[in-house]
Amino acid sequence: MEYLPYVVQAIPGDDFTVYAYYSDGSVHLADIKPLIEQGGVFSQLANKDFFVDRLTVMNGAVAWDVAGNRDETACIDLDPWKMYETSERVDDPLAEEAA
Repeated sequence: MEYLPYVVQAIPGDDFTVYAYYSDGSVHLADIKPLIEQGGVFSQLANKDFFVDRLTVMNGAVAWDVAGNRDETACIDLDPWKMYETSERVDDPLAEEAA
């Protein structure tokens, strides 16, 4: 069985990007703007305060807590494996800040 990493931490980046920290130790930078441009459920993410303040991890994925009560059925979550495969692998920005 193939190991499928899951998200353990999500940190907002600049200009509607997200740093996703995976269970295998890797960090990926995802640009969320294309999803926002799709509209629909993702249109809520265009609000910068919502984007930053509601960003969390739910269901092993980068997510936004829509209801504000950690209800895993009321969130916008992104497929962690697809994000893993399609986003840019980067150095840990938190480690760089601490140095």
